[in-house]
Amino acid sequence: MADKAYDTDAVVAAVEALGAQVVIPSKKNRLVQRVIDRNLYRDRNNVERFFSRLKQFRRLATCYNKTASSFLAMIHFVSALIWLQ
Repeated sequence: MADKAYDTDAVVAAVEALGAQVVIPSKKNRLVQRVIDRNLYRDRNNVERFFSRLKQFRRLATCYNKTASSFLAMIHFVSALIWLQ
């Protein structure tokens, strides 16, 4: 899943070679417009916005935690805070 900036024949061919479904909206100047699953693309946008909100927390963005388990705990904590808002 990607946005329109990745709508090139090379990227689409690479994704299809992996056996994955291409969920990249076609640019307006393409002669043949690709049909995509809008719900799946909308979910991609929600995930992207969630990671953007995670990055607003300075402790996560700069990775001040010493261990991977404490970093994961902080991700869980911040995710719960975002979900409760």
